[in-house]
Amino acid sequence: MAAMPEIVLPPSALVVIVGVSGSGKSTLAAALFRPTEILSSDAFRAMVADDEADQGATRAAFELLHLAARRRLERGRRTVIDATSLTRSARSSLIAVARATRRPAVAIVLDPPLEVCLERNATRRGRTVDASVVRRQHEALRRALAVDDALVGEGFTSVHRLTDPPPSTIVLIEAPRAPDTARAGAGTIPGRASGSKRR
Repeated sequence: MAAMPEIVLPPSALVVIVGVSGSGKSTLAAALFRPTEILSSDAFRAMVADDEADQGATRAAFELLHLAARRRLERGRRTVIDATSLTRSARSSLIAVARATRRPAVAIVLDPPLEVCLERNATRRGRTVDASVVRRQHEALRRALAVDDALVGEGFTSVHRLTDPPPSTIVLIEAPRAPDTARAGAGTIPGRASGSKRR
């Protein structure tokens, strides 16, 4: 029997779920985290424009998402970003929020086969993404993962790469809470958590 994937998370971490459309980001987020912990880019587009598919609202949506993330992290609340986060610039803006609040940033990379993502995207209810966009997203993810520890080099304290495990098989482990350096006004983001496992 294969070992169940383990994800070690500090309770005050910024968790960035990285993956293409149809990779299962929202499903995983809903299975592992509280609804109040999850900040979804689609939800913020809908908040701004009454339409989660309105790409013209993306900039305003992410301005609000980043603000909400910052306010949660300032309070030491775990914050989960449900967005593709496939470009370095998208990830760096989130890491900047974590650094500004002196919180660790953890990446969960969902990397199922492209064919699985295309099938899920084509059959899911509500908004679907054009197949050509999904393919471009997949190429962007391949580039991001082409170099070992590239995401750690961007500033993530740990990276958990998952192929396509059922969310019910993933074990979420609470790491000990570190001293609240955000409130103390001192300290830096810790190095890679010794208990985390790269998948």
